[in-house]
Amino acid sequence: QLQLVESGGGLVQPGGSLRLSCAASGFTLDYYAIGWFRQAPGKEREGVSCISRRGDSTNYADSVKGRFTISRDNAKNTVYLQMNSLKPEDTAIYYCAARGTAVQAFCVMTWRYDYWGQGTQVTVSS
Repeated sequence: QLQLVESGGGLVQPGGSLRLSCAASGFTLDYYAIGWFRQAPGKEREGVSCISRRGDSTNYADSVKGRFTISRDNAKNTVYLQMNSLKPEDTAIYYCAARGTAVQAFCVMTWRYDYWGQGTQVTVSS
């Protein structure tokens, strides 16, 4: 069974940090670009970041640039999202998604992604 499982969410104070993990089972992430997305209550889902198959190309939403860092460890079949300087407006359910692609060198958050995780809640509040 192909599955993505997010973890690492929780409650954090403004200015704090969290590291989200996205672990794949049933398939290898080597052939997939990975995206992180989030959805806040009453808002549409938005792209946060993505990382290419090779891991040497990343993209970020303007709202998280300089604060979030995406990385991948293909040996562990896991992708990470390091979130620093968190703000209340970062509060959302965060999802990871995988897109199978022959393209190794870049990623696009607006691609149609094939597999999605169940999400992990991130709440930034004092």
